[in-house]
Amino acid sequence: MVTTKAKPWAHLYDRHWRRRRAAHLKLHPLCVACERRGVVEAATVCDHVVPHRGDPDLFKRGEITGLCARCHDADKQRLEKSGRVLGSALDGSPLDPKHLWNVEPHR
Repeated sequence: MVTTKAKPWAHLYDRHWRRRRAAHLKLHPLCVACERRGVVEAATVCDHVVPHRGDPDLFKRGEITGLCARCHDADKQRLEKSGRVLGSALDGSPLDPKHLWNVEPHR
């Protein structure tokens, strides 16, 4: 589990968040990133799709998704820092939406 103590927004991880997290994981028990790769893995982390960066409204009402710890701690962090997603889907297509294969050709 990632510690939130070092973050200035640690106070946002309150009872409301824990309830929201538990409800989401109950409804969506699988890691969405692993599912895209054809892997079945339990989601253990609720991640904000759009990083909240301490914005209380975005934290409380922003879209969340379920990820396993590995996808959250490695893949999601890489995406936020570099803007890239590594890996491919079952059909071989790249997962990175900015990959040349996923971008419409310019005319």
